[in-house]
Amino acid sequence: MRDGFLLLKTLLLSTSRRNIYRYCRDKKKRRKVVGNAVAMTFLYVMLIAYSLALSCGLGVYGMIDAAPAMCAISVSAIALLFTLFQTNGYLFNFRDYDMLLSLPFKTGTVAACRYLYMYIRDIPWYMCISLAMMIGYGIFARPSVIVYPLWIVLSLFLPIVPSLAAALIGFLVAKLTAGHKKTKLLQTVLMFVFLIACFSSRFFIDSLFRDDKVQETFEKTSAMSGRIAGIYLPAGWFSDAVTRLDIGSILLLVGTAAVLFAAVFSLVGRSYRSINSALKTQGAARRPRLSGQRRRGVVTAIAFKEFRRLTGSTTYMTNAAMGIVLAALLGVVTLVFGFDKIIAVVTKDAPLDAAMLRPAIPFIVYFFIGMVATTACSPSLEGKCFWILQSLPVEMKTVYQGKMLFNMLLTAPFMAFSTLCLCVSAKAPALDTALDLLLGFALCAFSTAWGCVCGVKHIQLDWENEVEVLKQSPAVVIYMLPNMFVVMGLVVLAVFLGTRVDHRLLTLLWTLIASVLALLSYRRVLKLSVRRV
Repeated sequence: MRDGFLLLKTLLLSTSRRNIYRYCRDKKKRRKVVGNAVAMTFLYVMLIAYSLALSCGLGVYGMIDAAPAMCAISVSAIALLFTLFQTNGYLFNFRDYDMLLSLPFKTGTVAACRYLYMYIRDIPWYMCISLAMMIGYGIFARPSVIVYPLWIVLSLFLPIVPSLAAALIGFLVAKLTAGHKKTKLLQTVLMFVFLIACFSSRFFIDSLFRDDKVQETFEKTSAMSGRIAGIYLPAGWFSDAVTRLDIGSILLLVGTAAVLFAAVFSLVGRSYRSINSALKTQGAARRPRLSGQRRRGVVTAIAFKEFRRLTGSTTYMTNAAMGIVLAALLGVVTLVFGFDKIIAVVTKDAPLDAAMLRPAIPFIVYFFIGMVATTACSPSLEGKCFWILQSLPVEMKTVYQGKMLFNMLLTAPFMAFSTLCLCVSAKAPALDTALDLLLGFALCAFSTAWGCVCGVKHIQLDWENEVEVLKQSPAVVIYMLPNMFVVMGLVVLAVFLGTRVDHRLLTLLWTLIASVLALLSYRRVLKLSVRRV
């Protein structure tokens, strides 16, 4: 027990952004810590506002008794999903595996420590939901004072049961499929299905709240949460504990979490070393085949290396390729249902026709295609192996050219497919379609070069998990947020100017601007490539 807490304390201190800001003298790293803190605070505030609005909505319509069960279900669902997505990288196949397993700790202790580390990092997300819904519950239900500390303490135990279940699922999947090539493909497909379902749920939620269905929606949600609480026992225990101060429910929730924790990591500890070894080696093919070697140029070889890196990481693929998948789906859906119907659904029957939105087609496609460029994160993904690239008899500008080539090969075909689908559905003339394709190609070039500027200028090589590079790195944030808001503004501007200026001339102007910006960004990459990291 003491060894586990010592290991956990060391792990938390070594990765604490507060310690980095406090003791690091590098101003660049300190600015990164501040920027990350501001971004996370913004996300936390949004989550708190959403949870508080949900709790107050239940109170306004007289269903505040359902708030504890809904809080438990929400926290449990997020804990389950977060743990499922983070198991490979935090619990298994992490970077410091060799070092930790060489220390005088039991494998079960190391596994439990890694789980607790993952759990503690996610606690702010859980508590944002729980505390916000507690405030709403307190405003409308006016419970006794003892409920508030009890709610807070039990909220710390709520995520343990679902996160342990997710960790156990990840353990079983890793044990059964470790070393098999198709494991990552299955994980990637499931991740894409989940993300697309989340994206599509926005339209489902929007339809529920139309036509004065708010009260009906809250009634259905309240009834559904009651049924789920009857099936998912920890949610029912939490609800009974805070509404009726049931001692038995409190003991059941705390005791179940403790017993499951001991049982899961007693089981995981027996195969932990073998699973991690199999995941790191990735398993050799049982029947090796000899084939001829292909000769490639240096730039092409680096682009192919990036392709292997993308297909070898579920997290990388779901982050970098999500935009192009959504763009392809948009093209297919628009081709099937029609451009007018899709526009009517998205704009909520606003007085807009297809002719008015034709000039914005390239920007609509680019909103998805340019969501995240692989060049924004691929330099940082080299990590501790970056010195190998610097020691090769290849100039760094050639390395970055290979990375940019891969992003172009990845995005340009999907851009062309989606643009053609939207133009055909909108019945655009052939010349307009050709100009839209030309603009789309220029936008892909700008996205590639600008992403590489961000990736090289804000390179981050010292990371614990690749999630930190793909989702939380300054390079990705600096690339993504301005790019997203600028594109949304360009869609509006293209529609507005398209009614006053010949949209063909306008498209040529946009193409020229995008091409110049792409060229400037490319030249900036070449200058930054001279810098030694």
